Amino acid sequence: MAEAIWSSDTGEAVYRSRDPVRNLRLRVHLQRITSSNYLHCQPAAQLGKDLIDLATFRPHPTASGHRPEEEEEEVVIGWQEKLFSQFEVDLYQNEAACQSPLDHQYRQEILKLEDSGGRKTRRIFTYTDSDRYTNLEEHCQKMTTAASEMPSFLVERMANVRRRRQDRRGTEGGILKSRIVTWEPSEEFIRNNHVINTPLQTMYIMADLGPYGKLGYKKHEHVLCTLKVDSNGVITVKPDFTGSKGPYRIETEGEKQELWKYTIDNVSSLAQPEEEEREQRVFKDLYGRHKEYLNSLVGTDFEMTTPGALRLFVNGEVVSAQGYEYDNLYVHFFVELPTSNWSSPAFQQLSGITQTCATKSWGMDNVAYFSYPFTFEASFLHEDESVDALPEWPVLYCEVLSLDFWQRYRVEGYGAVVLPATPGPSWSQVPSGRGCGVCWTVWRDSASRVPFKMCW
Repeated sequence: MAEAIWSSDTGEAVYRSRDPVRNLRLRVHLQRITSSNYLHCQPAAQLGKDLIDLATFRPHPTASGHRPEEEEEEVVIGWQEKLFSQFEVDLYQNEAACQSPLDHQYRQEILKLEDSGGRKTRRIFTYTDSDRYTNLEEHCQKMTTAASEMPSFLVERMANVRRRRQDRRGTEGGILKSRIVTWEPSEEFIRNNHVINTPLQTMYIMADLGPYGKLGYKKHEHVLCTLKVDSNGVITVKPDFTGSKGPYRIETEGEKQELWKYTIDNVSSLAQPEEEEREQRVFKDLYGRHKEYLNSLVGTDFEMTTPGALRLFVNGEVVSAQGYEYDNLYVHFFVELPTSNWSSPAFQQLSGITQTCATKSWGMDNVAYFSYPFTFEASFLHEDESVDALPEWPVLYCEVLSLDFWQRYRVEGYGAVVLPATPGPSWSQVPSGRGCGVCWTVWRDSASRVPFKMCW
């Protein structure tokens, strides 16, 4: 046999594309296979001496130029391209059968085709997303192989929840016709709105496999391929493109069983290098304009960090002091920057004094809760990046004092702590003889990027 390998995998394949679906092109090749075809395809060298070459007994072509036993068609079909069947040609030629505007449109197209020489195909035709067949097919198709199948509620809902929403775009500033939130949904509302709806469009590539000269009967129509495209660019093809696999086969039913083979190939045009370059230029120009727009939103007042400099932002809080002898405590603190390579703005205050706070008993100790926030910033610029030239880090000095009845102050203790150089949440306790807690929130990043928050 000339064709011994058939593709039995008729499952669907899913593709994703960001290109417009209107550029999709499929080539469909359909051919009738009979026993006489196999004999005709054998080379003459394989015929023995006692065999007669059957080529002399081949029937002569008919008046239309088609041989009934080896009809063959090939056509390239675009997305939602309408190819009429013989049944539709006979139907829409009768003006009384046209009931909708789409029917009248099809009638005009068929009349133009007849005037220009007829259809380019006899057996291969299509049903688009607007045809009645698309709706009826999705309502009538079965989910199982059971003879008496009863469609479930979910099947009915998914059949009714179809498409035609991708082109519905509300006008800007329009008033919503439905409420965004339904506070008291009814049972019917819940049943009708819990199904997820992904708008899609469907197209069927069909074939009329009736006997030659008797085309146009619904019972002879067979689906060659089903195409579905949703609004997210997902393309579902059933069956998959033939590619390197063997052709698909169809066996007709009835008294005269016939065997047909067909292939489906993706012949969509690839983008030319000039088009790709033009697309890249368009995207580059678009991104450049978007960058300029973002820069205009930021403005020119945004202060940039000096290249190669480390800018340090510190947001701290003097939390509490505990374990001291006297009441009415307050803390005097200041930050010392290393003399080399560190600097701070002239307006920056690197010192502060908390409010006076009375203590309260907490266990065996008396605790004064300050919750006094402070903030400062500093910059480090050092061109020497060798290991021996590691930078010194700022130090926070604290002095805990107390006030007596006569507004005289007493020094309760001193302490110092180096600002942590390792990011991560932690709690710093100043060793001032007793205990003084300080919480840090430090931003350590270039101002050209969004600063992130670190707690020390």
